[in-house]
Parts: sequence; C-alpha cells; structure tokens
Amino acid sequence: MLPYAGCKFAVSRVYNNWFSMSCSSQKTQAHDVSETEQTILFSSQSSHPSLQYSPNPNLSPCLYQCTATLKGNSFYVSSLTVDGDSLYIASSDGHIRLWPLDMAMDAQRAELSSSTVAGTNSSIKCVIATGNGLVSSHQDGKIRVWHAPRRNGSCGHLALRAVLPTAVDCLLTFLFPGNYVEVRRHRKRTWVHHVDAVTALALSPDGAEMYSVSWDRSLKVWRLPSLRCAQSVSAAHGDAINAVAVSADGHVFTGSADGTVKAWRRGPGQRKLALVGTMERHKAVVNALAVGVGGTVLYSGACDRSVVVWEYCAGGGMAAAAATIRGHTKAVLCLAAAGDVVCSGSADRTVRVWRRGAAEAGYTCLAVLDGHAGAVKSLALVRKSGGDHDDGPCDGCCSAAHVCNGSLDCDVKIWRVTISCLRVPSCVCT
Repeated sequence: MLPYAGCKFAVSRVYNNWFSMSCSSQKTQAHDVSETEQTILFSSQSSHPSLQYSPNPNLSPCLYQCTATLKGNSFYVSSLTVDGDSLYIASSDGHIRLWPLDMAMDAQRAELSSSTVAGTNSSIKCVIATGNGLVSSHQDGKIRVWHAPRRNGSCGHLALRAVLPTAVDCLLTFLFPGNYVEVRRHRKRTWVHHVDAVTALALSPDGAEMYSVSWDRSLKVWRLPSLRCAQSVSAAHGDAINAVAVSADGHVFTGSADGTVKAWRRGPGQRKLALVGTMERHKAVVNALAVGVGGTVLYSGACDRSVVVWEYCAGGGMAAAAATIRGHTKAVLCLAAAGDVVCSGSADRTVRVWRRGAAEAGYTCLAVLDGHAGAVKSLALVRKSGGDHDDGPCDGCCSAAHVCNGSLDCDVKIWRVTISCLRVPSCVCT
C-alpha cells in the first residue's frame, strides 16, 4: 500500500507511474487512436466474430458540458455510487462523502460543498448502494455494511451496521478445523475471511445476495439480510481479482489480473455457484466489468487499452467476444453502463462515452470528457429521459446521461451528455 502524500498531485503522479509500469509489462498491440476520432476500431485479432461498424447518418450531434467539479478531497476518489438522489463518494482515506445529485446537476448550486457521512481507518476499494444503505469493501480485507437513516426525506450520517465476516460466522467456523484453508505458506484462515484487499462488490438482481472478490483470488457469496457467508471459491482465478458484475439472469462475472473473465452460475437445483465459462480476449490485466443493453451484454476493460464487448444468451452459455472498442491511449480502469450507453474511464485522464448503434451496427464515441489531472479511477452513470430544445422541452426523443467520474487528482466531475434518438435526425438538444 502506497504511503499517502499530503499533496493530491503527488498521489496522482505515483499512481499514474504505477499504471504505466503495470501495463507496459503486458504484451499489447499498438493501436494509437487520435483524441478527436469519433468512431471506433474493431479488433479482428482472433477467430471471434466482430461487429461491423457503419456510421449512422441519423445520429445527431452529441452535446455535453461539465456541470460541476467537487474539490476538497485530500485523497484520491476510489469509488462512486448513486442511490436515489444522492451521489456517494468513497476515497482512499476510508471516508464516504455525500453529494446531492440535484445540486451537482444544477450549475447554479453546484458549488455547494458535500458532507462526510462515514469514516473508517482503512482505504475503501468499492462502495455499492443496497436500497436502504451502503456496503463498502476495504484494503484491510473487511466488508462494512452501513445503514442510511433518512430524516425529512434526506439521508444523514451513515450508521455502521456490521463488519463482514460477522462475529457469528467467525465463531462458527473457528471451532472446526475443516473450515480452515491455506492462504499462504504455513498460514491458514477460515474460509469466510478475505485475506487481502476486497476489490469489488455486486448485488444479485433480487437483492438477496452479495458477491465480493479480492486480491486473494477468491469469490465469496453473502446472504442478505442475514450477512452470512454462504460460499467461497478460494481459487476462482490464477491471479488477483479486480472486478465483479452480475447480469439480469443471474450470471456472475469476475475479471482478473490473469487476463481472463470468468462466468459463474448455479445449475438447476444447485445451491452453489459453478464455473460455466472462461473468456479470453484481453492481452493484459482486466480492471473493470459492466453489464448493459438489457442485461445481455457484458463489457470488460483492461490494461491493453481496450473494452471488449461480450454477448451471451440469457440462461445459456457464454458467446464469443462480439467486438473490441478502442480509443483510449492508456489502461481502461473503470466502466459504467446503462441501456445502450457505456462509459469508460482511463489512465489517460479521460472518460469516453460510447453508444451502441441501431440494429447492432457498432459503437460510436459520443464524447471524450477530459479535464482531470490524474487517471480516472471510478464512474457512475445516470440515464434520464427527455432533454431541452432551444425552443422548449424535448418530447421524449432524446435522453440525458449524467456521467460522474472520480480521479486520482482527488476531484469528482459531473457531466451532462445529451443523447438524441437514433430515429429522429432533426433533434438536437441543449
């Protein structure tokens, strides 16, 4: 774990150098793409089929603007999540801050400061919303569950509800020698414990389960609301696991530093997750996963500067990679998807907004969002229907995407991106 510097630019510089060294050790293909290029290149480096890109003449110009920049963090922003009308910002100093989205999206009120609603003594790696609170994962191998009491319709300070694994889990597993697994040479821990940083979290579609992954290479399943650990796959990958995502039909996906993405699912009548497929396309560390397009498309981002599009049949096996989206000049560190839009954040300090074309024609880069002084480490995406024309409100032919991105420069930026309907060429909103 790197020592924290008082200057945010010192932190940014250290981590940017780390990303450069980490990715340069991987064998990647050189595909330099101009920052101004508005289309993408599809890879044909393997036998997997690729989508064919064809420009869509009906796609109106995309308008976007940065509505706010939240400053004041002394440590880099590690994770973002949206819960209702609130944006939660987790940072490497172990604190969680709250920023009301209506203020963030309103240029007139965006300068109002956020408030700190929770704090721990361990760096936060990931934070997710559960509907009635938050769950955060930490560098110390712990998972913390927070309750969000609401007063007068707004959320105040978070109350710590539990630390996972719970004392009950620890006690029940501690008593039986068969519950211990070897985590390092001559060292054992019970199977309910993560023994390294917990890097990512995800909820099942029905909210009954939570999945956690770690640098210790394990995937764990937690029952909600009992908070009991129901399953642990101790060697889910051959290297550290960096990301986890869940599809609408219950597939659990994990992305690892071993360069692979794995799919997990329960078989008929089975109580435990089982491996159903290993997807290999990236040539470097997989950093991020996101599910989009109605839960039938998986996106994976990696240190090879690409985003791979995986299409699969709901309820069936995994399909081959459909396409590779290229455009970033450095490692892809984070992803966020909603509908036919996917955003990618990179060590090149930019966020790219991609949109799936009509009739699965391909992906187009709608916008390149820049302005950060450090790598973009976290993303949150909110889609809202309707926009504004010059002569009045939009009649529903377009939508607004609010892109929230956090960086190693310790800042959070909010962007409003107007996305017009593919079938309405005359619609240009502001």
